[in-house]
Amino acid sequence: MTARPVPVLTVGFDLDMTLIDSRPGIRACYLALSERTGVYVDADLAVTRLGPPLAEELVNWFPAEQVAEVADLYREMYPEHAVAATPAMAGAREAIEAVRAAGGRTMVVTAKYEPNAKLHLAHLGIEPDVVVGDLWAEQKAEALREYGAGVYVGDHVGDVRGAHAANALSVALTTGPCDHEELTAAGADIVLPDLHAFPAWLESHLESRRG
Repeated sequence: MTARPVPVLTVGFDLDMTLIDSRPGIRACYLALSERTGVYVDADLAVTRLGPPLAEELVNWFPAEQVAEVADLYREMYPEHAVAATPAMAGAREAIEAVRAAGGRTMVVTAKYEPNAKLHLAHLGIEPDVVVGDLWAEQKAEALREYGAGVYVGDHVGDVRGAHAANALSVALTTGPCDHEELTAAGADIVLPDLHAFPAWLESHLESRRG
């Protein structure tokens, strides 16, 4: 009997507060947006609830009919104000390399505007095999299914929902706005404190698959 081929390991990662600490950059961009538009945005508050699409934050500060136009302006201003100010999360590079060392592929699936997501990764020298932007929560399943991701790593309950919609294992991190209790209640399969814990978890996960 011919052995069935083992599917290539593909691991998806969220971006904001998973691979990058986008709070300093986004805060700077919101402050610049306030100055440009003359509309107050509480940048310190906004960066405590990262994850959902930009429009969901802007509607708190701008009339609904202006949100699309302001979102375009924000994205235009973003590279100048946000990219250089944004560091990698602790353990991000090691997490990507752990997947590669296991013979796997990596992808980033994020709600962030895709060109800006790619700018962040290039600036930090983080090189996933695939980057897909402009997808949030269950929408992320579209990309995860397309590339056959069996694991999705994120920091928000929306990421848990996206993983499950793709029938992928949800690995949740407490590095973003959602705590352990929220992530567990949302159905995360694994909750880790940060990406430093990911390589050891991945090794254990792969061993159990081989077993």
